[in-house]
Amino acid sequence: MRAAWGRVRSLLPVRADLAAALRTPRRDLTAGLTVAVVALPLALGFGVSSGLGAEAGLATAVVAGALAALFGGSNLQVSGPTGAMTVVLVPIVAQHGPGGVLTVGLLAGLIVVGLALARAGRYMTYIPASVVEGFTLGIALVIGLQQLPHALGVPEPEGERVPVVAWRAVEAFVRAPNWTAAAIAAGVAAMMLVGARIRPAVPFSIVAVVAATAVAQVLHLDAAAPIGDLPAGLPAPSLGFLDLSAVGSLLAPAVAVAALAALESLLSAQVADGMTVGQRHDPDRELFGQGLANIVAPMFGGVPATGAIARTAVNVRSGASSRLAALTHAAVLAVIVFAAAPLVSRIPLAALAGVLLATAVRMVEVGSLRAMARATRSDGAVLVLTALATLALDLVYAVIIGLVVAGALALRAVAAQARMEQVDFRADLPGEHSEEEHALLAEHIVAYRIDGPLFFAVAHRFLLELSEVADVRVVILRLSRVTTMDATGALVLKDAVEKLHRRGIAVMVSGTRPGQRRVLDSVGALDPVRSEGREYATTPEAIAGARSHLRGAGLLPAA
Repeated sequence: MRAAWGRVRSLLPVRADLAAALRTPRRDLTAGLTVAVVALPLALGFGVSSGLGAEAGLATAVVAGALAALFGGSNLQVSGPTGAMTVVLVPIVAQHGPGGVLTVGLLAGLIVVGLALARAGRYMTYIPASVVEGFTLGIALVIGLQQLPHALGVPEPEGERVPVVAWRAVEAFVRAPNWTAAAIAAGVAAMMLVGARIRPAVPFSIVAVVAATAVAQVLHLDAAAPIGDLPAGLPAPSLGFLDLSAVGSLLAPAVAVAALAALESLLSAQVADGMTVGQRHDPDRELFGQGLANIVAPMFGGVPATGAIARTAVNVRSGASSRLAALTHAAVLAVIVFAAAPLVSRIPLAALAGVLLATAVRMVEVGSLRAMARATRSDGAVLVLTALATLALDLVYAVIIGLVVAGALALRAVAAQARMEQVDFRADLPGEHSEEEHALLAEHIVAYRIDGPLFFAVAHRFLLELSEVADVRVVILRLSRVTTMDATGALVLKDAVEKLHRRGIAVMVSGTRPGQRRVLDSVGALDPVRSEGREYATTPEAIAGARSHLRGAGLLPAA
């Protein structure tokens, strides 16, 4: 019990967090205000895209953003609704309704907290860069396609697959064009993309949204549908959405949401570390903070949240140095919810679609993709496959597929480096020997040196090579250069020794490392060799044993 409490305490905020927040408060407050300005249209847009409405996006940004900032493991992370999470939530809304999404968020939060307690954060380092790049590219494509109905001003078509819905939206636009909505979306996206190049420090997302809203109001553009009424404040916390009878059917989506929340949050924290000097996040604390945020946010009507890479990057570039900046971002958004709901409700949906279209474009780092594709064929293949799986299936399956393929290709590369070579053992012969004895030894003894790993991916190839040994009386297996060995490798070695014995060929083994003995002993791979005293520490000793064996068989003259 004491150990469990100690584990929980290690995940809670510490006094150093407060000290960091008090070190440069003005700079952190300014950074938080900047992030809030950038986050407002994104929170609204992702809330609308999720199917729960703009108010759900704002509630998530406020509640989850504050809790993740307070309890998370990164000083710089900014959390809230994200495009990647929206992609996962759309089919859940279609199947289970808004209440189902809130339940999924609550369950996912509990799962992420469990991952934190299990110290699962460290495994983030095992995800290859090619999978991350493919994942990001796929998300960008999905976010862009998701915005087409609002960007084109057409009713949301039916369908679960994003490419199908996007195609139907284009067909609807061709039948009845809404040029007003299309112009607003294109104008907002263009202003963001061009403005970011000219004046990177200016938050053009909010500038573009304000301009589009003003134009729509002044010109009375009825074709530009607004967000609609928003509540002036956050709803009272409630668990009224929770239907215990539906928990079983929602568990699988909850696992997918939890996996995505953990993955994207740790990715974002890792990106923040890379943009700074001296900042390092605690992955387990980060999971704990994200888990708590996702447990509480649904009680206020919020959707599942994750660390947001784009907002976190803005936070870092704005000079943030502590979690006070992310807390300020949540507080500013809370003020907007309470004080400016009537103004926010007039924002055209097409303007938010333009913001998200520009965000999708900016997510694609062409230089990184080109570099990854040029690195190796395997990296390029994993990147493309992960991106296509993200587009065609869902994000969690895409990551799993990417990891499996990357792992298989990595195993193939490692297996290709493993070698079993016949070596000239006579250089290891101790003492002086006649030419005749050298010739006799070469006639009756063959030595093999195994370099690299002896595991399941290469073991059977080695077995085939050993099985083809002919016209010799002794085989010496040199294991000193085996880097790693698994049970399959040990079993194959055992099989090879037994086959050689049945053919009357004596097997000598040299250089077995201490780390290999446990796996060899577990399957009895060297039992036949040891029973005859034919395991040696060095190759010269093995050769001396082979000579003794040949003398006993009358194949060498007596010493």
